Amino acid sequence: MASQFLFFAFLAVTFSVALASDPSSLQDFCVADATSSGILVNGRVCKDPKLVEANDFFFSGLHLAGNTSNAVGSRVTPVGVAQIGGLNALGITAARIDFAAWGLNPPHTHPRATEILTVLEGSLKVGFVTSNTENRLITKVLQKGDVFVFPVGLVHFQQNVGNGNAVALVALSSQNPGVITIANAVFGSNPDIPADILAKAFQVDTNAIYSLQSKF
Repeated sequence: MASQFLFFAFLAVTFSVALASDPSSLQDFCVADATSSGILVNGRVCKDPKLVEANDFFFSGLHLAGNTSNAVGSRVTPVGVAQIGGLNALGITAARIDFAAWGLNPPHTHPRATEILTVLEGSLKVGFVTSNTENRLITKVLQKGDVFVFPVGLVHFQQNVGNGNAVALVALSSQNPGVITIANAVFGSNPDIPADILAKAFQVDTNAIYSLQSKF
């Protein structure tokens, strides 16, 4: 009797996990729609499936270059659930990254996604850092057509190493991968992380920390 109970309990858990992860249990998809009043999936309200249309799965604009006139010389054009409601619960996101000459996509992490990058134009130096305590830098220079993977959660970067513009297309394994830009988070938090804490962490004078905080 106990074994039968455990078997049926296992089936119940398996079925509940399948419902949570299988889009078909949501009538094939859950299109995010801020104007709907349906069920919540991944923190977003699902549109009535009867009202879903092609534009819920469509985005136009990745052929357009992003404006790289900024301090780091790069621009990310995201294509996530905010841009395509139909991506909700499907576990994937795309983006275009434009780089000015020697532009940088600064060190950052995606807490919920692995990233795969393809160079469309130019040459990029890319890299990621393994976790503590090794903290080993894995880096490579990529050319047009090359592909590189950044494992989920690890700090990584891309830099244009040419005198012309560069373009990359990326895909991430989450409809909402998140992004934490290290410098912005550490030196641009609101309110500021106390300077004495950062000074001790980075082993520098507090004046250096105040200077960095003033830039973010």
